[in-house]
Amino acid sequence: MANQNVAYTEDNIKSLDWKEHIRLRPGMYIGKLGDGSAADDGIYVLVKEVLDNCIDEYVMGFGKSIDVKVSEHRVEIRDYGRGIPLGKVVDCVSKINTGGKYDSQAFQKSVGLNGVGTKAVNALSNYFKVQSYRDKKTKVAEFVQGELRNNAKIIDSSARNGTLVVFEPDGEMFKNFHFIPEYLEEMIWNYVFLNSGLTITFNGTKYHSENGLLDLLGKKTDVESLRYPIIHLKGDDIEVSLTHNNQYGEEYYSFVNGQYTTQGGTHLAAFREAVVKTVREYYGKNFDAADIRGSIVGAISVRVMEPVFESQTKTKLGSQSVGPEGPTMRTFVNDFVKKELDNYLHKRSDVADALLKRILQSERERKDIAGIKKLANERAKKANLHNKKLRDCRIHYDDRKGDRKEETMIFITEGDSASGSITKSRDVQTQAVFSLRGKPLNSFGLTKKIVYENEEFNLLQHALNIEDGLDGLRYRKIIIATDADVDGMHIRLLLLTFFLQFFPDLVRHGHVFILETPLFRVRNKKETIYCYSEEEKDLAVSKLGGKPEITRFKGLGEISPDEFGGFIGENIKLEPIILSKETSIQSLLSFYMGKNTPQRQGFIIENLRIEKDLVEEEQKNEKQEMVEV
Repeated sequence: MANQNVAYTEDNIKSLDWKEHIRLRPGMYIGKLGDGSAADDGIYVLVKEVLDNCIDEYVMGFGKSIDVKVSEHRVEIRDYGRGIPLGKVVDCVSKINTGGKYDSQAFQKSVGLNGVGTKAVNALSNYFKVQSYRDKKTKVAEFVQGELRNNAKIIDSSARNGTLVVFEPDGEMFKNFHFIPEYLEEMIWNYVFLNSGLTITFNGTKYHSENGLLDLLGKKTDVESLRYPIIHLKGDDIEVSLTHNNQYGEEYYSFVNGQYTTQGGTHLAAFREAVVKTVREYYGKNFDAADIRGSIVGAISVRVMEPVFESQTKTKLGSQSVGPEGPTMRTFVNDFVKKELDNYLHKRSDVADALLKRILQSERERKDIAGIKKLANERAKKANLHNKKLRDCRIHYDDRKGDRKEETMIFITEGDSASGSITKSRDVQTQAVFSLRGKPLNSFGLTKKIVYENEEFNLLQHALNIEDGLDGLRYRKIIIATDADVDGMHIRLLLLTFFLQFFPDLVRHGHVFILETPLFRVRNKKETIYCYSEEEKDLAVSKLGGKPEITRFKGLGEISPDEFGGFIGENIKLEPIILSKETSIQSLLSFYMGKNTPQRQGFIIENLRIEKDLVEEEQKNEKQEMVEV
């Protein structure tokens, strides 16, 4: 019952200034904070917000190059556009709802329309500097956590026009953060694919594309696995590319005004619908939509007036039309795809024949597993009623309105002791545990029938809720938690094979991680330090001095639940599984899980920290024993 005695007066009404509000409610402006281990963590959104402004300048016809430098904790971005008007430099980075993007004549089809982006970067940075170069003059302003510390006078300059932004994310907001270069490279590649002719130099390496989405799919696919050459279609304010390969699932890349919409939106929904409609009409057959889109790899880019996004981070387009007076998004995309794709297929009968074969193959595979799938789903439902493989959490990622959905994770582990330790120390609100029984099956080269025939795989698939794609995925992070020994590495590879073989989108979209657990505990009566390598152990021993107690953890089951709580809580260390653009899933799996056993064993041994540590430790002990003798 509410406390009737609590006072509610004028003193309870508070007004926050712009930076206080951003720092108090960062999720409203940049999504989640994170530490940099996921591609959508806040530090990458900060980089993107600054780059978006540079891209808008390029789109308007000013500046063909951008320089980006990122060190461990510092970002520098310099464009060669028009430069911020010198008298408004401070206002543009520190006053909410201030910016040139509100003038639709100056920025016709811009990404950043709400005038918030650089203000959020400023407020969430320990140090922020903006410098504008314009008409042989320059202006500098510097801030600390959004507070103006240096408002320099306008002085003469011989530098090229443009804007320089330097910032260091605030460690108070982004705990233990670090930039992962692969995530930044992916972001930069997407910018150049969507802006043909633009050159971005990132830490000394130049990124450039002349063929837009054709180049994008060329980077994202293995040419040898494609069923036909990439189809590339380009029109006014719309560009698409698509092909089919031999992988499971659907793979899409969607963009609006140069912005990568990772969660799709109205433009992607229209594209998926248009492909199905066009293909059905071309062949004169009512194919199942899943058979047409099965194994498809596609990309769509549209440019629209005043786009509406479903969140400040602009990851999902909500616009129902392409402009205030334009057609609906559905009509715009459908009309373009119907005309251009139909024309293409009539001109290229070889592509049309290859596409038909791929569709018919998907149809056969779907019908082949239909009976098995029904029985497997019934078994999974019964098993979920009384099995102990899944210890679920209370909040799930597919709860679109959940406040903590981004924190949801599932630990996949092997053995009763390891799963028991995690289960006892986890946060039952957001952390689930799935316990394996022994080593999973090596699924390399097998068809999707095995997902339903193998009880372990079938239950894991249902626990994640990914049978029909990622829309119902129940956990933001899927964490493989195995011992750091040969058996643990093997289980890790078998699980990755399962995901890459049948659900590659989980990896592509950054949902799969490896749990890093400490190898050593070094402590004395005053302090305890957990170490993840021999080097960290040596530094800890040196720091504590004397003869501290050193404990080596040989397996997850040896770590007590109380200690485990620290490793899977706020200070959790996760290693993301990242597929580079040059990686072919098929060749990757063939190397690690195929028949070239000596090569695979060499990889496993080379990449096991604990195995190398054990050998080094044994050698040290042997030498010490010889000295003592």
